[in-house]
Amino acid sequence: MTADDSLSRLDDDDYPAYTMGRAAEMLGTTQSFLRAIGEARLITPLRSPGGHRRYSRYQLRIAARARELVDQGTPIEAACRIIILEDQLEEAQRINAEHRRTAGSANPTAA
Repeated sequence: MTADDSLSRLDDDDYPAYTMGRAAEMLGTTQSFLRAIGEARLITPLRSPGGHRRYSRYQLRIAARARELVDQGTPIEAACRIIILEDQLEEAQRINAEHRRTAGSANPTAA
């Protein structure tokens, strides 16, 4: 792997670039919070060859949303469920919009 390959991976939202300690520091939370949302299966960190948890930027955004809900008084399990449902709704809306675009382009006179 070249240096350019390594740098391009840092632009990848799914690349597990952050250790648990660094992730917790960036989110202003504890490592136990990250473990808890992992146990609730909100995020599943990848493991380094040594077995250490590694987090991507995408996972950190999800964890930040969970922390926001918990800080507002939502129990962690409920916060995780809310985020999962929000994600499912967003995906369903994206699929519906795509179907509307496809149907509209297939039958332009129907509008």
